[in-house]
Amino acid sequence: MIDPLRPVGARERRRGDAVPSIRDVAAAAGVSYQTVSRVLNDSPRVRPETRQQVLAVMERMGYRPNRAARALGLGRARAVTVVTSNTTLYGYASTLQGVEEWAREHGLAVGVRVIESVDERDVKQTVEYVSDPTAGGVVVVAFDAAGVEVLRRLPADVPAVAAIEPGALPDTDRTMICLDERPAAADATRHLLALGHRTVHHVAIPSESVTRGREAGWRQALTEAGVTIPDVVPAGWDAPSAYAAGRRLAAEPSVTAILCGNDDTALAVRRALYDAGRHVPGDVSIVGFDDVPGAAYWTPALTTVRMDFDELGRVCTAALIAELDDTPPPSLALTPPQFVVRESTAPPSRG
Repeated sequence: MIDPLRPVGARERRRGDAVPSIRDVAAAAGVSYQTVSRVLNDSPRVRPETRQQVLAVMERMGYRPNRAARALGLGRARAVTVVTSNTTLYGYASTLQGVEEWAREHGLAVGVRVIESVDERDVKQTVEYVSDPTAGGVVVVAFDAAGVEVLRRLPADVPAVAAIEPGALPDTDRTMICLDERPAAADATRHLLALGHRTVHHVAIPSESVTRGREAGWRQALTEAGVTIPDVVPAGWDAPSAYAAGRRLAAEPSVTAILCGNDDTALAVRRALYDAGRHVPGDVSIVGFDDVPGAAYWTPALTTVRMDFDELGRVCTAALIAELDDTPPPSLALTPPQFVVRESTAPPSRG
C-alpha cells in the first residue's frame, strides 16, 4: 500500500499498485474532493495556500486527472445518479421523471442505482457506487428505510439531495426536500368525520416516519375531534397485502370510512370491499393518497390527495446542481399536497 505521506512519483509505483484517485488526493491533502476538482480546473474559489498543498500532494502521489472527473468539475457532461428502491410505484417513478426532466433541460446525464433492500451489503455497495466522483451528484429517493440508510451513510463530501418524508432523518446537514403530507391527511380525515362517520380507519403503507407523515395527519385529526383512534392496519407496497388489509376491515360492520396510504392501496381495498358485498361509498367511504393519473376515472372516482412528485424531483435536481456548482440554492417552491373530493366518499348509511 502506498503511504500518502511518502514521496512517490509515477515511475516509482510498482506494477499492481492502485492508480490514485481524486478521493485519494483529497484524503491525503485533508480537503474535499470538490476542492481538488476546483484546483484541477483553476477555479478562483480556492485559496492559494490550499492550491499549493493540493498540487504538492498530486505530484507526490503521481496523480493524473481522470477526464470524466475533470468534465464534472468543468460543468460539462455532468451527471446525476438517482438512488431509489423502486422505479415503478407512482411516487418513486414520478420523482425520477422530475429529476430526468430538469437534468435534461440543464445538460446533465442521469443514471439510476436501484437498492434492493436495507441489507448491509446492498447499502454498502450502493454507497460505494455513488461515492465515485464520476457518478456526479446524487438524488436519493428516501421514501423508505433503504433510501434513508443510504443517505445516512453517504460520505460528507458526496454532493447529495434527498426527496424524503418530513422528519425521517433528523440531525443532518444534508439538503432534504419533502412534500408535507400531514395537513392534507388531516383534511381528508376531517372531511370523512364531517360527513358523519364516527371514526376513520387507516390502511398504512410502509414508512420511515410515522410522526410527521400521512399517519400523523390522520391521527391528529381524530385526536382533535375527540373520537376513537382505531389500530392502524399495515400493508406493504404490493396489492395482495392491501387486499388482505381490506378484507380484514370489510369483515367489521362498524367500519364505514377508510383512509388509505396511497391510491394503489385504495384500489385493492376497494376490491376487497366489493368481494365482501360492501358498497363504496354507500356502505364504506374510501380516500386514497397521491392522485395517480387514473384515479379520476375509477368507478366511483376516487377521493384522494394530490401529490406533485414530478415537481419534487425537479426541485431536488435544481438544488443538487446548485451544490455541484457551488452556487446559492434556487428559490423554488413546492406545491403543497391538495385534498381532492370525488365520488368515493359519502355520509354513512343509516343502517
